[in-house]
Amino acid sequence: MKTIRFKTNINCSNCLAKVTPSLNHKEGIVSWNVDLDNPDKILTVETESLVAEDIVKTLKRVGFEATEI
Repeated sequence: MKTIRFKTNINCSNCLAKVTPSLNHKEGIVSWNVDLDNPDKILTVETESLVAEDIVKTLKRVGFEATEI
């Protein structure tokens, strides 16, 4: 399993609610978390098979941006 971290523009609980269905249903994501207390709003994804670009595309579909760190 690998961990991929992203700087995002997921700023609040409403933003989190918008991305939750997409990330929860994305095939290959084992677990994920957004640190809203961090100024960079760090998204941490645990995955068996996905690459960073897969997550970035998933977030873009629901209107958010992510940059791998």
